[in-house]
Amino acid sequence: FKGGDTCEYLLSSGRFLGEKVWQPHSCMMHKYKNSEAKNCLVDKHIVFIGDSRIRQLFYSFIKLINPQVKEEGNKHGNIPFEDKSASIKVDFLWYPEVNGSMRQRIKSWTEGSVAKPHIIVAGAATWSIKIHNGSNEALTQYKINITSVAPLLEKLAKSSDVYWVLQDPVYEDLLSESRKMITNEKIDAYNEAAVRILNSSSRNSKAKVKVFSVSKLIAQETIMKSADGLHLPESSRDTNAMILMNVYCNKIMKPIDGSCCQPQPPLTLIQKLAFCFFTLSIIGYLIISLVHRNNYRKNKSCSDLESGEEKKPAISTPNISTLEMLLHSFCKLGLIMTYFYLCDRANLFMKENKFYTHSSFFIPIIYVLVLGVFFTENTKETKVLNREQTDEWKGWMQLVILIYHISGASTFLPVYMHIRVLVAAYLFQTGYGHFSYFWLKGDFGVYRVCQVLFRLNFLVIVLCIVMDRPYQFYYFVPLVTVWFIIIYGTLAIWPQIVQKKANGNCLWHFGVLLKLICLLTCIYFLSYSQGAFEKIFSFWPLSKCFELNGNVYEWWFRWKLDRYVVFHGMLFAFIYLALQKCQIITEGKGDPLFSSRVSNILLVISVVAFLTYSIWASSCKNKTECNELHPSVSVVQILAFVLIRNIPGYVRSVYSSFFAWFGKISLELFICQYHIWLAADTKGILVLIPGYPMFNILVSTFIFVCVAHEISQITNDLAQIMVPKDNSTLLKRLLCMAGFFSGLLLFSAVQDQSGH
Repeated sequence: FKGGDTCEYLLSSGRFLGEKVWQPHSCMMHKYKNSEAKNCLVDKHIVFIGDSRIRQLFYSFIKLINPQVKEEGNKHGNIPFEDKSASIKVDFLWYPEVNGSMRQRIKSWTEGSVAKPHIIVAGAATWSIKIHNGSNEALTQYKINITSVAPLLEKLAKSSDVYWVLQDPVYEDLLSESRKMITNEKIDAYNEAAVRILNSSSRNSKAKVKVFSVSKLIAQETIMKSADGLHLPESSRDTNAMILMNVYCNKIMKPIDGSCCQPQPPLTLIQKLAFCFFTLSIIGYLIISLVHRNNYRKNKSCSDLESGEEKKPAISTPNISTLEMLLHSFCKLGLIMTYFYLCDRANLFMKENKFYTHSSFFIPIIYVLVLGVFFTENTKETKVLNREQTDEWKGWMQLVILIYHISGASTFLPVYMHIRVLVAAYLFQTGYGHFSYFWLKGDFGVYRVCQVLFRLNFLVIVLCIVMDRPYQFYYFVPLVTVWFIIIYGTLAIWPQIVQKKANGNCLWHFGVLLKLICLLTCIYFLSYSQGAFEKIFSFWPLSKCFELNGNVYEWWFRWKLDRYVVFHGMLFAFIYLALQKCQIITEGKGDPLFSSRVSNILLVISVVAFLTYSIWASSCKNKTECNELHPSVSVVQILAFVLIRNIPGYVRSVYSSFFAWFGKISLELFICQYHIWLAADTKGILVLIPGYPMFNILVSTFIFVCVAHEISQITNDLAQIMVPKDNSTLLKRLLCMAGFFSGLLLFSAVQDQSGH
């Protein structure tokens, strides 16, 4: 990708995804709402000057500001529009020919006494062809007229945004007799003259008249749907208006999913410090490696001059010190973070909008699920939700979520509702796994807590620094982190009840149930007290972690959406472990979980429940209403799946090693996709290889998976160093981390202050 101005690509090239979605070459187009359009154009004066095609574009443009506008008024006259709430003024000036009248109007804006419009959109030619019956003399006169207008437009371009709209092709079969002389051959000749003459005197100047040629490409695909063969259908002119809005507003509004016309964001203070740190790590690692390599060569086998034999050195391989391992990990991480930055912050690689089709989602799903079956192996143990099975569960869910994100399937409500269940299932596993660990092991030590928090948060904290994103942006990690702390707090507070203690007295089981009931009560209270919830997380420094776009609403929404499922996971773990201890269930290889009769009944109920939820989710009509019910009913499908997967002995005794491999790096896959597989913070798709969508997906996916796997290894290595088992060393490390986060908060405050 040779770089260049994405505005030029937006104005000149692109293609249709499906029938109505326009994809500019190399960048993403934002779909502006009327509130955003008003914010961008506040106190602005926009002028459309030209013929009936420009009038169409004028109406589509003002409908982005006020959708209630109707196309009425004198078609062959000037049409004013004003939005008083935002002080926006948009005028259409009827000048169907490039002639002296148009030149005089444009000249008036170049004179000091008249206020210049902020945006000028001009274009005309078809009337000249029609009135003069397509004569060559008319084309010659058009060239003369546009030559006289061009310097005035170029002068205006120094202080205003000036666009010249090239003429769209016509559909000659639909043209009326009075317009038959307007042929595509004539239109091409007029367009060629306009392109050649405009900017001819300011080729090296930055201030140029922007040639709006993309409309031609759009018209080539859609003009056959025109009512009269001359004017574009409404959907096409709406696309043109949206392109105009993106060209002008993206640099002002800076929408995440509008990469066209956006300059590369400047490096923040924290990003610069991170760059220096990684650079020093790479240099430090290279120096230590060279020193060790030199020492290793000196100690290498020396020849015995008398016997001619080689003696082995006392040390055959260099010892890897903690410092070298630390620098090695940060060296690799620095290179990986550079790739992250280049993919999603530098204007180096292309980005494209997502476009959903059923085939783009379901075909990869079927392919991946079939592929997973070919890697079936026996499990090491046959317990319910054993390690291999939970890794497999995480793996296939993560692959489905990845396909969901890259295909843009969130627009299809039934798929969205099923994906919500998969996210809930991750949280269910969080409740089940951590409760089981604390209940069985009774280990409430600081080491365990720090290990879990480090592994969950390390990558996200690095990305917050390198990619300049708030912690809450990676919403899933804050979610599992807070729920882990809640689980720990629930079980660690007095009285600490674990299985060993409960075995001595069955009444302790009621103590655990009482704790769970108290937890459920707190969740229920917070879920209906948005004000209390927001107050808790609005206190500094918690607000720095959980705010997104200046408030904690997003965090409230994410927490509320799956508020009960962690509790369900804890309750399921408690009941299962109690049944296991009482030997009510059998977990032998090939044996059903219960007696044949009970197992069959539970299987039938589970299958019916699973399908019932799917039918309900597929019949959802409103996302808001379904999201309200989701926290209470998602557990139905999760429990149904767990029972179907574990009741039959054979099914419980096998797992897919393919899915389990992905499951082990599922957290890294979920987080890395934000920047190096998707683009523009998940809103678009990263394009490494333009023009070959399938090959691009293969290459970017291969790199993405390799990077996620490598980051998983780096996290494990650093966890051993940063979170040691020795309590005194761990305390020192924690003090260092506290200092690090204090410095981070300080630099963040300085950065915010300088930003204001």
